[in-house]
Amino acid sequence: MGDTRIRNATMEDIPAIVGVMERAIAELQKPFLDPEQIAASRRSMGLDTQLVADGTYFCVEIDGALAGCGGWSKRATLYGGDHSAETRDDRLLDPATEPARVRAMYTDPSFVRRGVGRLILEACEDAARAAGFRRLEMMATAAGEPLYAACGYRVVRRVERMAAEGVAVPGAVMAKDLVQVSGTRRTGRGSRSPGARA
Repeated sequence: MGDTRIRNATMEDIPAIVGVMERAIAELQKPFLDPEQIAASRRSMGLDTQLVADGTYFCVEIDGALAGCGGWSKRATLYGGDHSAETRDDRLLDPATEPARVRAMYTDPSFVRRGVGRLILEACEDAARAAGFRRLEMMATAAGEPLYAACGYRVVRRVERMAAEGVAVPGAVMAKDLVQVSGTRRTGRGSRSPGARA
């Protein structure tokens, strides 16, 4: 996997993060969406800078290059970027009764199949668990769904369109219960903390 590390994103990372997102949206959705749908997907995808401000967004670097990014949220917004006013809800979630969110997961096309997405998901799960959350939920794209399913997320419901206007782009709300941790080992399925491999 090369010299890999995961760290919290900073505001200075935003231009590089946006570049990764744009390349991922343009290239990795091609097997699942037609060109019009890929263009329309930008309405409901992109970076929510609140995640960076909250300290819940991660960057994965491989040999010094930004290979991927993604994070989790303690806020009610399920998906969308800064521009996605129709899906925004900055209300803080109740960890005892509501699931935390997995948000804005992207891998640079040059670094697919190198464990980047799994590393970010593990970091999200560990951080959300430490914050008291018992469950995670996300809006998955067709391109991301196979990875999330392999990591234990299950489809809760499917949506025909993620944005109210424009060409319909489907998505799937997926969720996973967080296993409890005893010491440094998980009591359910899982692997080492991403920090151990970073």
